[in-house]
Amino acid sequence: MKPPQPKIRVAGINFDHMHMGDLLRQAFEHPEVEIVGVCDEQPARMQPAIRNFAIPPERVFTDWRACLEQAKPDFVILCPATARHADYVERCAPYKVHLFVEKPFAASLAQADRMLAAAKKHRVRLAINWPLRWVPAHLTAHRLLMEGRIGQLQEVHFYDGNRGPLWHTADKIETRPTPAMKRQSWFYRKADGGGSLLDYLGYGAVLGTWYHGGRKPIEITTVTDQPRGLEVDEHSITIARYATGLSKLETRWGTFTDPWIHQPQPKCGFVLKGTRGTIASYDYEPKVRVQSEEHPEGVDVPADQPRPPLQNPIQYFVHCLQHGLPLEGPLSPAINRIGQQIVDSAVLSARRRRTVRLVD
Repeated sequence: MKPPQPKIRVAGINFDHMHMGDLLRQAFEHPEVEIVGVCDEQPARMQPAIRNFAIPPERVFTDWRACLEQAKPDFVILCPATARHADYVERCAPYKVHLFVEKPFAASLAQADRMLAAAKKHRVRLAINWPLRWVPAHLTAHRLLMEGRIGQLQEVHFYDGNRGPLWHTADKIETRPTPAMKRQSWFYRKADGGGSLLDYLGYGAVLGTWYHGGRKPIEITTVTDQPRGLEVDEHSITIARYATGLSKLETRWGTFTDPWIHQPQPKCGFVLKGTRGTIASYDYEPKVRVQSEEHPEGVDVPADQPRPPLQNPIQYFVHCLQHGLPLEGPLSPAINRIGQQIVDSAVLSARRRRTVRLVD
């Protein structure tokens, strides 16, 4: 009988993004993972996780160095503000810990390349997680696309967002923001990488690149809406021109409802248009809608129900670490770098108010 394998040790560092609570829950529920530390400069932000996952005081830190040196994790979950992603990756990589960064990739392509360079230099894995990657409908859309059900992909149409980042906390617990909360939140500060474009365009850019099989667009045109009194946008529309045609990627803080409770109109999700059909894949819905030459009226296809290790990002990342497997799809650095090129091009286009070539 083989002796039991030691558990994978994980620490959660920086709680700027509310998704830290969701990711720690996935780690807590994984039978082969142990939470060995949590760290944030503001202790109050860690309290829900400490309570939910029974984290003892000796595993709670306010200094990231002490957390890494004393907890000795195998990998870290990083959820800082977007503009601080590169800083945290460069801090942690020398400790030879693998890096699991919650979306988006970075605030700029230059910062993304710093992250890639740090991971390469210290020979650690770097994953960027996009929660929509784990929605069964979107996984099913990708499978059907790869099976050739709609021919060659020509267009990706993406519309997504929510009522706003301050309307919910970890585990999608609903809150009601005040104007003061907006003024205090990093989500609404330009220097920290705030705004709906940086928060949500990466979803469409990265998953869109996955659907496009890694192809890059040629040029980008973006318009944003920045309400009076805010530093950042709450609505953006990006047109990406590929050799195959035009794709549209739209982000929105301020949907009428949150899509995980009630789908707003327009619906949040993806519509894929191919040479021989279309696929409509909407967030959190139990099916996708497929039009084809055989069924031009459209048919519903039940969404695939993934099994371990493909049910959530922590399962997948741990599986890749344990078996020495490369990261694939929307978590891979290669796909994410293309997505960041699209995002950077969109920022540049919005600023210059004109179409731009894909930046590099």
